[in-house]
Amino acid sequence: MNWPLFSVIYSIAATVTIGVFIVATLVTGFNEILHVQIAVALGILVSIPAGLFFTKKVGSITGNEEGYKV
Repeated sequence: MNWPLFSVIYSIAATVTIGVFIVATLVTGFNEILHVQIAVALGILVSIPAGLFFTKKVGSITGNEEGYKV
């Protein structure tokens, strides 16, 4: 697996997913800090499979599935 690519894609996916979950949490009226923390934890967990999925897709498109080689 291409770990540098995964770290970039994961950081983007985690930011977007956490933002969506926080906005959904606040819009639905769960505005206590515990609810926001749960939304952040779920966003981090949900973005791991998304990061893996998109890393494999981008790696197969570019032909660099093996990872970073020095």
